Amino acid sequence: MNKKWLAGPYLVWMVGFIVIPLLMIVYYGLTDKSGAFTLANVLSISTPEHVKALWLSLGLSLVSTVICLLLAYPLAMILRNRGIGQGSFIVFIFILPMWMNFLLRTLAWQTLLEKSGVINGILTALHLPNQNLINTPGAIILGMVYNFLPFMVLPIYNVLCKIDDNTINAARDLGASFTQTLLWVWFPLSVPGIISGITMVFVPSLTTFVISNLLGGSKILLIGNVIEQEFTKGSNWNLGSGLSLVLMVFILISMALIAKYDKNGEGSTF
Repeated sequence: MNKKWLAGPYLVWMVGFIVIPLLMIVYYGLTDKSGAFTLANVLSISTPEHVKALWLSLGLSLVSTVICLLLAYPLAMILRNRGIGQGSFIVFIFILPMWMNFLLRTLAWQTLLEKSGVINGILTALHLPNQNLINTPGAIILGMVYNFLPFMVLPIYNVLCKIDDNTINAARDLGASFTQTLLWVWFPLSVPGIISGITMVFVPSLTTFVISNLLGGSKILLIGNVIEQEFTKGSNWNLGSGLSLVLMVFILISMALIAKYDKNGEGSTF
């Protein structure tokens, strides 16, 4: 039996759940309701309401990605310098929340942040003024950072673990300070993991609609919310698909960056 046939189920899965849905998005995005070819759906991204949603999505996604990077890099270095292996219990505990349903994790933050929630309850008990935490851009950023932080930590941690200790020791023997070693040794060698982590955080942050629905109270519309509403409430698959094609540009850019800076898959978490 030819071993190539073992890839058959995977190919069927790819065709059925990746290729065909993408072709459907392309078809609906480039046609109107009568099936005639049109670019109106794609060009609708230039309307004021769509531009506003897109720029807001880009801004919140960028802020969330930067925060994740600032939190993830020191944490990954701490895990690496403590000699914690990839299969260790501490790493297992860190990724354990990822096994919980994404919706449940977000609902938990909704319970914490709402006006009568846990945080305001603690503030009331301490005789401190309540804070308006829910339905704000800050709440959405918090939800993004919480949900996507592991996707930044793991690629960076994976790359840092592959850096030879002798390289670091050589830099120190040559008189490099911690800051110099960080900037000129650690950081350049960990670029593949950083690029992979940025991609894995920025893209889902840009396209999310669940977090903004729950923590933004549907009052803050991101481009993901606009697309979701076109499919579910407006039943306008053509417009929703056209806007989705615009977001696919960012995905293609991310894939190109990974192909350029992580050619050997060093930033892969698997």
